[in-house]
Amino acid sequence: MTASPPPTLSVLIVDDEPLARVRLRDLLADIAAEVPNEVVAEASNGVVAAESLKEHRPDVLLVDIRMPKMDGIELARHVGRLENPPAIIFVTAYDSYAVQAFELNAIDYLVKPVRAQRLAAALQKVRSVCVRPAPQQVLAELQQGARTHLSCSERGRMLLIPVHDIVYLKADLKYVTARTAAREYLLDESLTHLEKEFSGRFIRLHRSVLVARDAIAGFERCAGEEAEALWQALLRGVPERLPVSRRQWPLVRSYARQMSS
Repeated sequence: MTASPPPTLSVLIVDDEPLARVRLRDLLADIAAEVPNEVVAEASNGVVAAESLKEHRPDVLLVDIRMPKMDGIELARHVGRLENPPAIIFVTAYDSYAVQAFELNAIDYLVKPVRAQRLAAALQKVRSVCVRPAPQQVLAELQQGARTHLSCSERGRMLLIPVHDIVYLKADLKYVTARTAAREYLLDESLTHLEKEFSGRFIRLHRSVLVARDAIAGFERCAGEEAEALWQALLRGVPERLPVSRRQWPLVRSYARQMSS
């Protein structure tokens, strides 16, 4: 009885250098007899890759670390939140700190220039074992600076929300709502962690709301001295007015003075 051929792995190549993508495609063709594979798409950065995932369902992503617009580490953080995420193999030229972290946490990676046998071994691992997403905490520690996007899953697809489009973030039970001028998104994130990561962009109005500093148009008094909040923030781009807690008002007032000066 003839054994059935091994399944073909679908691959998405993510690298901002066209020649690097060509090399990976050529190497994948060279090892196709050993590890059957098919390149279903290429992307020049993490944003393009995330859009490509809406159309393609690759088994594995070959992801460069340093890229413009969205690097490989941030892309992995978003992809890891999917219900059935593809495996990710990082490709790096020089980041020894990342390599050390990958080795400590059993995250697979390739060092440029990539060798055919090393690539084949990485793909064999994807095919033969259940590869878990890299731990979010490890990726967060490797991230250089704040993320450029937040993400959520909607109808089985990953949606990216540019951070600069977010007017405010509001905590509600176990989720956080991100409000843009166009719509709302539900995030599975902690408001406290978001405040820490984006402290330069958002300011806390009360315990459940962060607002983008550049979205604040002004402040006005609330009606009635018995109200929980004495002031509310007027926002650009959305009709909502957000209350400012008495506890946060001294800090927010200081920012309001900076706005008017």
